[in-house]
Amino acid sequence: MLYYVYVLQSLKDNKLYAGYTENLKLRFEEHKKGYVSSTKDRRPLKLIYFEGCLNQKDAMHREKYFKTYHGKMFLKSRLKSYLTGFSKL
Repeated sequence: MLYYVYVLQSLKDNKLYAGYTENLKLRFEEHKKGYVSSTKDRRPLKLIYFEGCLNQKDAMHREKYFKTYHGKMFLKSRLKSYLTGFSKL
């Protein structure tokens, strides 16, 4: 079973949200429909990045990393062409 670490961008405030799940398609639908309390007021959302992990522990660790300063810098570098002009990391 794969776990997915994902990053959403709020089209309302341009902020990023990182999370992990076993079912990326279902989880993104939950975010879009407002079923996730941490993102429901930040809709609409766009899925801008995801990675697959072999186990839940690795996915949790990667999600926490994306929420750190260095993780945000990694995403900024990784998504440089997509985030051009995006200054609110």
